[in-house]
Amino acid sequence: MIGHADSIVLLPKGHAGQCCPVAEEVPVALTYNGVSHAVMMATPQDLEDLALGFSLTEGLIAGSHEMLDIEVTPACRGMVVAMTVTHERFAALLSRRRNLVGRTGCGLCGVESLDQIRLGGDAVGAGPILPGDAIRRAMAALPGRQLLRNSDHAVHAAAWASARGDILLLREDVGRHNALDKLIGAMAAEGWDAAEGFALITSRCSYEMVQKAVTAGIGVLIAMSAPTQLALDVATEAGVTLAAWARGDRWTLCTHPHRVLPA
Repeated sequence: MIGHADSIVLLPKGHAGQCCPVAEEVPVALTYNGVSHAVMMATPQDLEDLALGFSLTEGLIAGSHEMLDIEVTPACRGMVVAMTVTHERFAALLSRRRNLVGRTGCGLCGVESLDQIRLGGDAVGAGPILPGDAIRRAMAALPGRQLLRNSDHAVHAAAWASARGDILLLREDVGRHNALDKLIGAMAAEGWDAAEGFALITSRCSYEMVQKAVTAGIGVLIAMSAPTQLALDVATEAGVTLAAWARGDRWTLCTHPHRVLPA
């Protein structure tokens, strides 16, 4: 029941007397070789993809071959994702943790210095050349593939589409960063070539979303909402084609527009 000053709205009841549908959100603890690394709030689906994608986009591993095992187990009011990485990667992770001890942070998650948010030119390579109809096709198909959102209207999605606009993968989460990490993890696990398609996100596009795309080699990123200025700066420097305010058959090409042909 939701109360207002001049009205009361009764929500429909689901099983076990719960208001439904509502999005799930639980604490998810990530550990590497038995050492706790981070706890995040996430939708408890596709957590193996989340763990692999997070590890890749945070630079904790260089490729999926360095992830030896992922085990997801329930814990007290949450989930634990226990990962085993190669000895070399684990040693590098421990060294990174030691270097961060006592250092004054700049407030950017996963970034050790401000220099790390600036990326060199053409970091994603040539990338695909897309017909405008491919983006329209993917945007039209996206709502029907968002199963969680269509149920609870409370989660973000990140999708991977072919150069023709066919949606090949889609992941959802209450967190926009998590949704993209899940997508990138799924792409790595299934061996998709990031140079052969483009990604769509249903959220606004901050610089972290662009950085994650760059790490995965994604050269074209389509955002349904607005970008930040830093996202535009990073996309420009990294060679990413960023389109924003995408709705229906309209979008704004913000950076490197040469990859999208007129319809």
